[in-house]
Amino acid sequence: MASFLFYAFALFTVAAAAGVVVNKNAVNAAMCLLLSLVGVAGLFVQLDAYLLAFLLLLVYAGAVVALFLFIVMLLDVKGRQAWGFRKLSIVAALFAFALLLTGLSTFVTRGQLTTPNPNAMTAVGPDLKQYAYQLFTTYLLPVQVMGFLLLIAMLGVIVLSKRWEGADEAK
Repeated sequence: MASFLFYAFALFTVAAAAGVVVNKNAVNAAMCLLLSLVGVAGLFVQLDAYLLAFLLLLVYAGAVVALFLFIVMLLDVKGRQAWGFRKLSIVAALFAFALLLTGLSTFVTRGQLTTPNPNAMTAVGPDLKQYAYQLFTTYLLPVQVMGFLLLIAMLGVIVLSKRWEGADEAK
């Protein structure tokens, strides 16, 4: 039953994340982001990380996605015509594909991930002080990078939806 729930949440999360990328409507994309975050929270609950699931839903799904939705709705974003492929986007896509292939080949050639010995691991689940210590020492950089990426995404939404004066006259 646990493996079925894992696969169900994983499939739901991947499908919702694909909906974020594929949707042309920004409001629908933000709603798919919300569903994707709910799927990740379900995966956290499967791992018995209830605090992480709650914080994910409270902070990211509750605040950040709501902020994105308010920004998109406030700026009244309308769909535009597709601009087609340009040289820069083709080069970026090829670079991303090369990075993906490099990562997959490294994973295949270096071997599989090893399973840690459960007897050698210390229990850190219920201790919130230990969790906070790990969050602000070991995992401080990933948390800061994620906050920076969210700031970039918010600024990108604002820039993409801003109406530039004189742009309508040039058409």
